Amino acid sequence: MEFIFDYMENDILRHKLNTLTRKIYGFDFENWMAGGYFEGDYIPFSFIQDGKILANVSANRMHFIQNGVPKYYIQLGTVMTDEAYRRQGLAGKLMGHIIKNYENKCDGIYLFSNRSALGFYRKTGFKESEQYLYSLKKAWRGGMQRGAAFRKTCGQDEQIKRKYMDAVRNCAVNSALEHVNKFGLQMFYTSDLQNVYYADDMDCFAIMEQTKDTLILKSIISKQHISMKDIVSHIGVTYNSLILGFTPASSDLDMFEVSVFDDKNDDRLFYRGEDLERIEKEKLFFPQLSHA
Repeated sequence: MEFIFDYMENDILRHKLNTLTRKIYGFDFENWMAGGYFEGDYIPFSFIQDGKILANVSANRMHFIQNGVPKYYIQLGTVMTDEAYRRQGLAGKLMGHIIKNYENKCDGIYLFSNRSALGFYRKTGFKESEQYLYSLKKAWRGGMQRGAAFRKTCGQDEQIKRKYMDAVRNCAVNSALEHVNKFGLQMFYTSDLQNVYYADDMDCFAIMEQTKDTLILKSIISKQHISMKDIVSHIGVTYNSLILGFTPASSDLDMFEVSVFDDKNDDRLFYRGEDLERIEKEKLFFPQLSHA
């Protein structure tokens, strides 16, 4: 069994990783790589044997502005082991490699998993943390619309996609926990522009998804800071509730109710490092589109 890491640009090894990723999670990285969205921040750590990836844990380099303070975290993702090789401690050993490599070079290490893995992560030095969800107060729903409503970008020409990609690369801080090097992950989720909307008069993109009468505002992408008052006033769809997939900026907090995040999928935040304790203390929420 051989330990390998940081090989995403090696076509042969990446295809072997894709085989396991498709088997465990049902996706692969090929379209993401072919689209030019990989910029080196996703680093797989794997065990390989007889030409087959047996287990993987990936380190994602994550730069944030956290309430005005730059933070450099490592997010663990794509944690997986082939079914035939489980209960051998392979994932734990890979986490050990990542922790040894990064713990003294970053402000903390975190990941998302369900409560069933709590014992495993505690053994590897992780603590469990709450996150907080923000929903628009009733008084702000359906307010007076100013300017043209956000319009769909999917199906338009390539110019709007290039404009969107440029805005993602050069995005202003629009939240209390702003993912700075967001290009790779943002494009992983939104490269098809399916849920990407644009408001011409604000030169602003919004990633929105509606489920029944609930609107989820997942991300705001603009080169200049845009207030949530302006964002809400440009939403043209009807909704009974609006929740954010990120933490609003401090200047917008009065518009939102806050509650402990209760994920139906039971995904929990696990972390190592004192800086990450402030996620719960400051009632923050890691952006949905920053999950690896």
